[in-house]
Amino acid sequence: MDTIETLPGHLIRRMQQLAVATFAAETHAAGFDLTPVQFAALVTLEKNPGIEQATLAALIAYDRVTIGGVITRLEARGFLERCVSKSDRRARSLHITERGTALLRTVWPAVRRAQDTMLSNLDPTERDTLLALLGKAIGNGAADAG
Repeated sequence: MDTIETLPGHLIRRMQQLAVATFAAETHAAGFDLTPVQFAALVTLEKNPGIEQATLAALIAYDRVTIGGVITRLEARGFLERCVSKSDRRARSLHITERGTALLRTVWPAVRRAQDTMLSNLDPTERDTLLALLGKAIGNGAADAG
């Protein structure tokens, strides 16, 4: 007989709860006020300068409408800026600022500690296996999510 503890959806939801709570605990303890989605947005913008909002949402598998609030908050804090797109004057391209880049440089150690904490019950081989299986399960890119 199935129990809730054998349902992948339940276990994935629980892991997501653990991931968010651990990320918040580690980053707040290190003096940062940053959500996992804000972190993902900044990392993605650092690697993809000038992308538009919809592209950012797709790359981090986040809802296209909700990403607007994330961008607004990051912009208000000086971590990114919106510029008129060179290819479409109606669109805005996104760029991480020097302040955003500096934030990423300093927050990475806390993020790495959070990742280690999340997987602390697994040995290195199990960690590698879990990450490979999660990547396989989501198709190594959940662009359709959101």
